[in-house]
Amino acid sequence: MNVNTIAASGTQLTIRHRDHRATVTAVGATLREYEVGGRPVIVPFAEDELPPASHGAVLAPWPNRLGDGRYTWDGHELQVPVNEPARATALHGLVSWHRWDVVEHAADAVTLELALPPSPGYPFALTLRVTYAVSDDGLRVSLTATNLGAQDAPYGVGFHPWLSPGDARVDDCTLRVDARTHVTTDDRLLPTGTEPVAGDRDLREPTPLVGIDLDDAWVDVTRDDAGLSWVRLAAPDGRTAAVWADASMDTWQVCTGDHVGRGARTGVAAEPMSCLADAFRTGDRLVRLATGASHEVRWGLTLL
Repeated sequence: MNVNTIAASGTQLTIRHRDHRATVTAVGATLREYEVGGRPVIVPFAEDELPPASHGAVLAPWPNRLGDGRYTWDGHELQVPVNEPARATALHGLVSWHRWDVVEHAADAVTLELALPPSPGYPFALTLRVTYAVSDDGLRVSLTATNLGAQDAPYGVGFHPWLSPGDARVDDCTLRVDARTHVTTDDRLLPTGTEPVAGDRDLREPTPLVGIDLDDAWVDVTRDDAGLSWVRLAAPDGRTAAVWADASMDTWQVCTGDHVGRGARTGVAAEPMSCLADAFRTGDRLVRLATGASHEVRWGLTLL
């Protein structure tokens, strides 16, 4: 019997505008690659492999870690699967392994939608719709989540692009993070508090990355005249892979990938998020998504 096989990441959805080219996958609505003039802005992965370290993933209905996978919502104790056993956490939400439906696919934009079914650990009915579009300004992403259930839902969202150093090494690059406050964590990388940026966690100016190991969050973001907060990875030739978030998100997670196994320090994860790790338990920046209500975020990538 002949069986038609499909790529591990599902249907490949390519969009183009002049020298901008991006590919989004149906599994997870994941951004698998984005390049400008043949130069990668993010670290890509092959269509027949799983994202190595959540590369390009949509992180919802919570980003980052949820301690023990356990939380209380409106008096009910709930438990989601723990998928990071070494730290006993539930990592990066529920949507990245679902196949999303393609709503529209044009030459320069693609929209996908997922009806996330209720489950024992997250008994809420959300619909998520994400659009990726390329233009002269770069890649723009917007995601709207709508609560179609009969009860309010806890909600947070983030994204996981790994900025590419191009042909250089991460150690040869500089990093800038537009934020004034660093988030302190315990040994499970769950937040314990905040502190003013200092030392090698003060990245408000371009800082050489050699010897710096990051898997950290920042808040109290700063913004440019357009209202955007940025993370910039600059290569020695001056070209800069950059990610921005508008006022819909006010948290950055940045990881140099020293401990991700294969491909360690091949790029820098610069993750715009609407809330910190463990928000389902702490309530910090957590969205209470009312029945019938929607929540939208916007962010993007470019090569400077």
